[in-house]
Amino acid sequence: MIGLLALSQAATFPMVLVAAALVGTGSAIFHPESSRVARMASGGRHGLAQSIFQVGGNAGSAFGPLLAAWIVLPHGQRSIALFSLVALLAMIVLAGVGVWYRRQRRQTKKQTTAKLHALPQRRVLATLGVLLALIFSKFFYLASINSFLIFYLMHRYQLDTRTAQYHLFYFLFAVAAGTLLGGPIGDRIGRRQVIWMSILGVAPFTLVLPYVGLTASVPLTMIIGFMLASAFPAMVVYAQELIPGRIGTVSGLFFGLAFGLAGIGAAALGHLADLWGIDAVYRLCSFLPLLGLLAVFLPDLRMARTSP
Repeated sequence: MIGLLALSQAATFPMVLVAAALVGTGSAIFHPESSRVARMASGGRHGLAQSIFQVGGNAGSAFGPLLAAWIVLPHGQRSIALFSLVALLAMIVLAGVGVWYRRQRRQTKKQTTAKLHALPQRRVLATLGVLLALIFSKFFYLASINSFLIFYLMHRYQLDTRTAQYHLFYFLFAVAAGTLLGGPIGDRIGRRQVIWMSILGVAPFTLVLPYVGLTASVPLTMIIGFMLASAFPAMVVYAQELIPGRIGTVSGLFFGLAFGLAGIGAAALGHLADLWGIDAVYRLCSFLPLLGLLAVFLPDLRMARTSP
């Protein structure tokens, strides 16, 4: 909330960075613990709960370009202050969630016979490394779209800012839909299968995207956004099952890397765009999903179960 208010009043670029850092810090603190609460409220459907939790953020990101086009562009920077009211409402909602969470923690927990995997520690660490590599490929590519799609469309197709914002909305809407469906699909057919199909399966579409026209780019970016986003809920729950009893740690690691890699990717790709041009950056990033081949090394945790 403070970051949004500061952003609405920032008169210099350093102040914009400080305000953005405040917003990012609040988001970073929020996500790991809220992921734990989502799992606690899942009733055993961990993938579905993780998808519902994550789709809230994706939906907010999807509507961001529309709100920028409808409110910020016509009314100026100070109109950003209106969005701080949403943060205030969220604080009130989270106060109620905190009361529920405290009550849940105080209840006597029934003894369960939760099944754990039987993988050795070296295999667990190797699997975690594969997941982190897949996170890298996914979020570096998403950073290229989130940060530069508007400028790419304006540069290549001479679109105005408002129209380019609509194209970004189409992509982010598909990301939200993929996030919502990825978790429950993983509950049904297995998280390894969802990770494999989503990250590697998107490669043909990313490889074609830099070479198509404006009309074809809309469905392609939507397919890419849907398929890539469907992997993340499955990856988070897969990692939570890989390292049971460390829900908060695993969630913090994955959300932290997701946000951090997106930020590093945006900076690195922006530098490359200045050097080589934005078209070259899009062609280079189109190969990143091929790292999805590493998913072949992920063990199927459903076949590696043992009772404690």
